[in-house]
Amino acid sequence: MKLNAVEKALMNNPVRAFLQKHYEAALLERLGGRTEHQRVLEIGCGRGIGTEIIFDRFGAREVQAFDIDPDMIDRARARLKRYPSAQLKLSVGDATAIDAEDQSYDAVFDFGIIHHVPMWRRAISEVSRVLRPGGRFFFVEVTSQALNRRSYVALFEHPTNDRFNRDQFVAELESQGLLASNVIERLFGDFIFGVAGKRKQMVNPSIPANRTF
Repeated sequence: MKLNAVEKALMNNPVRAFLQKHYEAALLERLGGRTEHQRVLEIGCGRGIGTEIIFDRFGAREVQAFDIDPDMIDRARARLKRYPSAQLKLSVGDATAIDAEDQSYDAVFDFGIIHHVPMWRRAISEVSRVLRPGGRFFFVEVTSQALNRRSYVALFEHPTNDRFNRDQFVAELESQGLLASNVIERLFGDFIFGVAGKRKQMVNPSIPANRTF
């Protein structure tokens, strides 16, 4: 679902951009490394701050990014016009129906989008589908603990059913073949940061599952 006016204003301000660039990105890089010369997808790209980070900090060769809000895509296009079309593709899209073939990307980034998706389990399934075996899913997410706070309820609009906590999110990742080996909580469990790797096809059944990506 689209951001309401309050949250859209908060997401489009310099403080949010600073935190995303200097805190969230640094933590994700520490957890999962860079994406040097890789083909990367960003879901829910907003005005393009995350896309810049994926290029400039993580070293991606090519980024495809989408958002459900056409206005945000217009803002992203204006912000990211310095990147050539061979490297960057922006579009309006839906995280529950990603317009890409199976195993299309080396990495997928989620800077706090999936908690906005009513069918969030379907979104994770789509992330797994478009990731190549051994690919990585980088995520920053907001848990049900935060979304149930009075301040969040008063100011923001989020799906009210089937919210997730850390363990539920990780369990769903793993049910979709994404091994979440590096997941940490921040702000007393309100936020989770992590990287999950898509399992490779098992060649030797004696190899433990947690060593297959």
